[in-house]
Parts: sequence; C-alpha cells; structure tokens
Amino acid sequence: MTQTIAPRVRTLVLLLLAAACALLAGAGPASAHAAVTGSDPGQGAVVDKAPARISLTFSEQVALSDDSLRVLDPEGKRVDTGKPANVSGTTYAVPLHSGLPDGTYTVAYQVVSADSHPVAGAYTFSIGAPSKTSVSVSGQSADDGVVGWLYGFGRYVSYGGFIVMAGGAAFVLACWRRGSGVRPVQRFVVSGWVALTAATLALLLLRGSFTGSGKVSDIFDLSLLGQVLQTKSGAALVSRLLLLAAAALFIAVLFGAYDKREDAQEKRDLTFGLSIGGIVVAAGLAASWAMSEHASVGLQAGIAMPVDVLHLLAVAAWLGGLGALLVALYRAPADTPVDTAAVHRFSRLAFGSVLALIATGTYQSWRQLGSWSAFTDTRYGQLLLAKIALVVVLVGVAWISRRWTGRLAETAPVEAAAVREKERVGAGADGAAAGDDVDASDQREGDSGLDTATGTGTGEQPGSEPADAERAAQLARQQAARDAARRKRMRDADPNRFGLRRSVLAEAGIAVVLLAVTTVLTQTEPGRTEQEAKAATSSSASSTADTGASGALTLNMPFDTGGEDGKGIVTVDVDPARVGDNEMHVYVERPNGRAFDIPEVKVEFTLEAKDIGPLPVVPDHIATGHWSANGVQIPMAGDWKVDVTVRTSDIDEVTVSKNAQIG
Repeated sequence: MTQTIAPRVRTLVLLLLAAACALLAGAGPASAHAAVTGSDPGQGAVVDKAPARISLTFSEQVALSDDSLRVLDPEGKRVDTGKPANVSGTTYAVPLHSGLPDGTYTVAYQVVSADSHPVAGAYTFSIGAPSKTSVSVSGQSADDGVVGWLYGFGRYVSYGGFIVMAGGAAFVLACWRRGSGVRPVQRFVVSGWVALTAATLALLLLRGSFTGSGKVSDIFDLSLLGQVLQTKSGAALVSRLLLLAAAALFIAVLFGAYDKREDAQEKRDLTFGLSIGGIVVAAGLAASWAMSEHASVGLQAGIAMPVDVLHLLAVAAWLGGLGALLVALYRAPADTPVDTAAVHRFSRLAFGSVLALIATGTYQSWRQLGSWSAFTDTRYGQLLLAKIALVVVLVGVAWISRRWTGRLAETAPVEAAAVREKERVGAGADGAAAGDDVDASDQREGDSGLDTATGTGTGEQPGSEPADAERAAQLARQQAARDAARRKRMRDADPNRFGLRRSVLAEAGIAVVLLAVTTVLTQTEPGRTEQEAKAATSSSASSTADTGASGALTLNMPFDTGGEDGKGIVTVDVDPARVGDNEMHVYVERPNGRAFDIPEVKVEFTLEAKDIGPLPVVPDHIATGHWSANGVQIPMAGDWKVDVTVRTSDIDEVTVSKNAQIG
C-alpha cells in the first residue's frame, strides 16, 4: 500500500508547489506601500511661471537619496539643483534652476517607504503651455525585473524557513519529544534554518539594488551594501542573522544533548530551558519582520508590532508543526512511530494558534483596510479575502484530521493487543524457520566435516567463535529488519492512520498556497493607504485654481498630524479669488470623504515675491467639518502661498501649504 501511496503523494505535492509558484509569478510587481497624496505643481498642471521648487507629499515618511527626486526638461536634461529634503511632515522638495523656459517637465521620484518598500513613479507639469517631451514616464516601477523577482522569492523562502524551523522545533518540544531523535524530523527543522539563513543573506545583498537601480550588476556592490546596513531594513536583516546564530545553538542542543539525556529530572529541566530560549529566539526573529514592515508604520504602531510578532509565531506553530507532523507520519522509522498522544497535543496547539490568528488577523485587517469597501475595492483587500478563504478551508481540513485522530485513539488499545499477538505468533514462526535454517546449516556443516558442537573442523584448531558471533549478529539484524517491516506494514494498513496521513497532507498543501498568498500580501499596498491615495488623486485635478465663470479658487490639501484620527483632506474655497473682498470656506474631510470636526483651523496668505504677509484668517465654525470667513482682503494680484494649520488634538498639529494665482 505504501508503494501505491507514494506516487500520489509526490504528484500532489508537485501540483501544490506548482500552484504556489504560479500564484507568485502571476502576482506581478508589488505595489508600493507609500503613495503620493499631493504634489506642487500638480500632475498635469499648467503654471504661468517657473516654480522655485517641486514638492511631493507622501502618505507616510520616506527615505531619500541624492537622486530620489529628479526634474527633467523636455529634452531630458535635469533642471533640479541640490539634494531633495524634507520640508514639513511627509512633504519633500527639491529646488529648481531659475528662469526655466516654457514647456512640459517631468518629475521622477524613487524613494523607500517607512515600511521598507520602494516607491517609484513620474508625472508631468507644464510652464506656460504644454509641449512635446522626449522623456518617457511609462513602465517605471520600483521592483520590476530580475532583482525584484529574486527579492520577492527570497522573502517567500525566508517566511517558509522561519515557519519550518520554529514550528518544527515547537512540535518536538511541545508535542513529540521522542522526535528529537528521529532523523527525518531533524532534517526538516535544520532545512528551515538553512533556508532562512540563505534567504536572509540573499536579501541583504539584493536590498541595495532592489531599492535603487534594479540592476543585477549592483547586487555585489559593497558601497550599496554599506548604505543598506545603515537603514532600518538592513539593521533588521543583520539582527536576524545574529539571532539565527543563537537558533543554531538551540537546534544543536535540541537534537544533541537533549536527545541523549536519560535522567527524567535533567530532561525536564532541559525542556524548560529550551522552551524559554526557543520562545525568546523565535520572538526575536519574528520581530525582525515587524520592526521593518507594515506593523512599524501607520496607525497604532506600538500595538501593531507585538500583535504582528504574535501573529507570525502562531502561523509558525500551526503550519510548521503541521509540516513536522506530516514528516513524522510518513518518514518516522517503524520502531519510532508518532503516537496518538502527540497528535492530540498538536491538535490542541493548533487550535490555540488558530484562535490567536483570528484575534491578531482581525486587528491587522482593521488597521490595514480601514473600511469595508476596501475588501473589494483594493488589491490588498482582495488578497486578504483569498487568504481568509484559504484559512477557512484549512481549518475545515484540520477538523477532519481531528476526527481521524479521535478514531485512532479509540482503536489504539485494541490494535496494540493485536500487534503484540501477531508479533508473538510471528516470532514463533520465525523461530521455527530459523530452526529449519539451523538444521539445514548443521547438515551442511556435518557434510563438510564441521563439529557443530564445538564449532571446529575435525582437522582444525578451536578459534572459530568470531565466525559464529558474526553469523548470530547477521541473523539478529535480519530478524530486526523483518520485525520492522512487519510493524510498518501493519501501521500502513491501519485505515485510521492512513486517513490521518491523507488529511494532514492536504493541510500541508493548502498551507503552501496560504504562505504564497501571505507573502504577496506583505508586499502589497495596504487598502487604507490605497484609498487615501485614490482620494488625493481624484481631488488633485481641482487642486489648482479654477478660473472659470465664477472665478472661484479651490485648493485641496491632504494632511496628517501624526496622532490618532489625524489624517484627512482640508479644502479651501476662495470666491471670487480676486483683489479686494473675498469669501472663504474651509472644509475638513476624512480620507473616505466624510466631514468631521477638529479643534482648530487657521489660514494664512503670503505673497513672498512682494514680501507681503502672512495675513492670518481665523474662520468661524459653521457646521460639521465646515468653517467660513467673510471679507477676506487680498491686497494685490500674484502667486499667493496659502498655509492651512490643522489641529486635531491638544498636541497634534500640522501646517500644509499650496501656491495659487489670485487676482
């Protein structure tokens, strides 16, 4: 029966791995986790005169290099001067040459978001009037090409290696301590350590090229590696390597000294020490992801990071333990089969892990999505729905495995008695057969002149005892092999154990696909950020002055005070936007478009070219999210800078700015 099962098992595993690879290959380049929420001049804008600088506002803090912001003229020549710098909050600017001629200019940016993912893109604006440009802005992505694919694959391998190593070790310590001496289980855990170590080293080398040029030739550039080591992501990868050294010591003790301990008290003490040390090392490794990715930025980062660590540990305990159980069911020696009690203990461990995953996953979903519509309107939400569906299926198959475990436990006493009886009968039969062999051997020995009583020939000196001992040892090995083969046949013929093996194999296959979806999910722009970027993009068309029939001016400016509920969009309407008296309205909305109140809004007008201002205006609160002021005096026409100060709490305040032609 084992020979029949093995080809099916290999075929199913290959199909599942192919499906996982297809999912990863079809995912395409991952979206950036920081999004551009505003720019000055705006995308497609036509300004009357050349601006002194170009500024971009992102949804979160980003890291800059000397070439992060580039401005190119219609001929493709750079017209920016100096290095880009942070001017306020999440707004970054680069100065331009003075006296730029009319035409269409291209703004290209390539930065690294606070959660370690590269952000790249480009847009155009025009001075005076649009013109032809030789600069191509299509197909610019931060992680296109071979390097991006290798980096994504390295992330998948690193997650898989951690789950295999941590979950396999947890299965041995918490569920099946006899497994510390089982060679296939040892190889399973060690392979996880090797995979995680190799992937971490590869990610460290790929990081510089991944966030920079994207060229394969830059992978081994030591100068780029030095720059990576100074970043948050580089520090996380180095910390992971140091913790992997401690993990190697843990594995050596677990499969070395621990397995050889025979004293019960010493083994209990060592179990306790290994459990504490293993939890500390595993939590540290999980934190190396939490400190540099989604959890480290955005809403409630102080809570999100430990929740992310707990989430990853629960995934490892469940899926990694599942892999170790699968190895034990299929590869454990016949004289050391995984027992029913171990399967029961893992069932309880998996149940606790699922509860932890539900709690932490719910919090993470709320934090990353922000609204129900993000489930279907964003790529992150769609992937999250796929992950939830896979988890539900996995839990269903786990329930089937739990039923097989219960049946196995019910039949275990009866089967144990049957095994003992069969071994007794088999031993008698083997003994008879052995006796026949001995008689035949004695007959042959007699024919050849051997004295079976003394073990010597009639013409030989005594001293052939080593030959008899070798023969006895050979017979003992043959008997042990027959006994092991008999036990293996009986074990494989057990329908309950066979059903458990099939259901656990199905769980492992689903887990492979689930890990692939999770890896892609960690590289995808969160739904909350994507919706905020869409809202800012949709309003950018009206962020410049609208000089239509009414002559009204409308400015939309995203803001983020950094505090709780501190993100939104402030809109300033000035009517008729001319010299003299003007009516001003200020609206404050959440990223989803709902109006909300804040403690204070202040507006200032400054005409820097004439050294006029700032002219402060404190509007009156009219309704929810609406302030108004009459008789706002604009003394002369020009390119006015409009500063809006938004305060969302006693301490959380930010000032956002935009230039507009008034008069």
